[in-house]
Amino acid sequence: MRVLNQKGQALVEYVLIIAVISVVVISVVKLFGGYLQDSMTKSSCALIDKVYVEGAKPGDGQCVDP
Repeated sequence: MRVLNQKGQALVEYVLIIAVISVVVISVVKLFGGYLQDSMTKSSCALIDKVYVEGAKPGDGQCVDP
């Protein structure tokens, strides 16, 4: 019976580690999400020969015709 309890304990520890990592990743994406979106928009503007115009806040940038 003791071996079964240790396996269950290890599973709970893994779930807790995954939960903490998930919270950290979500927080980082939430914090830097606008900047990442602007970076992707700048890249796509360059690919389609348009001009990138910065928005009022991070993540609001857009491509416009030159």
